Amino acid sequence: MASGKSVVGQELALKLNYDFIDLDTYIESEDNRNISEIFKDSGEIYFRTLESKCLKQLISNADNTVLALGGGTPCYGDNLDSILKNEKCITIYLQASLPTLVKRLKNEKSTRPIIAKIKSEEALLEFIGKHLFERSAFYNRAQIKITTDNESMDAIIEKIIFKLF
Repeated sequence: MASGKSVVGQELALKLNYDFIDLDTYIESEDNRNISEIFKDSGEIYFRTLESKCLKQLISNADNTVLALGGGTPCYGDNLDSILKNEKCITIYLQASLPTLVKRLKNEKSTRPIIAKIKSEEALLEFIGKHLFERSAFYNRAQIKITTDNESMDAIIEKIIFKLF
């Protein structure tokens, strides 16, 4: 969450002349509700089930596509194994530090249901730190890891393209 997956993904797709799909946007179009409404009305388990279904549809059919996942996507069910077993998929972890993530997220809470109810910056720091710790085993299985702190968009894209080719 807030590592730059969607923004970097769009720019990478443009540079590679690939299609770009944001998984959350795709889920919203499939369910005819935004992510906040899905969480509020149907709960996280429903969302994660739908997310997994949509992910598997996309990775089985999409060629020459940059797919930006949600921060929790690789951590639920067999999502990460499905991605890693697919020979057409290359996984990229955009790694941002805890202070960078807090800085980016503190003003975006209303659009992110998983952190919407967190009141203070200290609580946000603790929440993100806990999630990074819990999710790091999944994230670190990515084939490519790019540190994004204090890097320009062009520098991040250049690093990714260098590692891809």
